Amino acid sequence: MDVTRLVSLLLSGSILTLVIWLIREGRLREKYALLWLFTCIVIILLAASRRILETAAIAVGIYYPPSLLFLLGLLFLLMVNIGYAVTLSRLSDNNHKLAQEVALLKQELKKMAKTGTGD
Repeated sequence: MDVTRLVSLLLSGSILTLVIWLIREGRLREKYALLWLFTCIVIILLAASRRILETAAIAVGIYYPPSLLFLLGLLFLLMVNIGYAVTLSRLSDNNHKLAQEVALLKQELKKMAKTGTGD
């Protein structure tokens, strides 16, 4: 077994173990866990079977098969970043709406304090 395959198997196996542990501890949401699990399993399969790796690499047009593993890792990181960008955009919009609601409630509270009405 060459060093590249061994390192790929060890890293992806370690990440798979970490993801399963994080899921069991309740620290990783299922939404993200599926992406991590799927990616780890694909990398493990490609790293374990030289024939599958070579066939997939040639089908994509990559002549050095271990490069496919790094390409898949890069694509995975891109997908994670896009997911985080979507989540961040949604949270930013929610934060903006909440700030506006708090400002309106403060204004209403001041108005109620000036008029002396409690209800």
